[in-house]
Amino acid sequence: MEPLKIMIESSGRHAHLSAADAAVLFGSDYDLDHDVKKELSQPGQFASHQKVTVKGPKGELSMTVLGPCRKESQVEVSLTDARALGLVPQIRESGALDGTDGCVLVGPKGEVALNCGLIVAKRHIHLTPETAERHGIKDKDILKVRVGEERALIFDQVVARVNPTYADAMHIDYDEANAAKLTGTTYGVVLL
Repeated sequence: MEPLKIMIESSGRHAHLSAADAAVLFGSDYDLDHDVKKELSQPGQFASHQKVTVKGPKGELSMTVLGPCRKESQVEVSLTDARALGLVPQIRESGALDGTDGCVLVGPKGEVALNCGLIVAKRHIHLTPETAERHGIKDKDILKVRVGEERALIFDQVVARVNPTYADAMHIDYDEANAAKLTGTTYGVVLL
């Protein structure tokens, strides 16, 4: 069987907001779920027109708000971003927020102090069930992916996330993309 070739997408710092937190940050009449600036590759996901500022003990950074609204707010930064903020977030899968640190988010209408939700996203691959089955991959499998050319490397500890609502793509942050000198549309090969 031919190896699985997967598109690599680099993700910058961003925030996912609950409806309650979005109302505090942008006003009670704001509707994040209908504020689509740009559709993202994963079905139903989008970048909004809005930005929030995350504040830390050493500094602050502006970041895009992604939609749709979630049950809990979540802030995703790179390790480089975290150092600039003076924060030390845990590396976690999206949504696995128990025991994580919080942060302060500031919007044009107010601010929210999150008790938890600040993470560095664990590198992962979104797969449709059809692609996963064809390559013998199950949800939550840990994979290795070879990427790059001039600064080629192998990403280890890549979590497979299999769901019929997904589109096939690997997600890493800018620190990881820069380490392998990945730019533009690029692909990796899953090592099974």
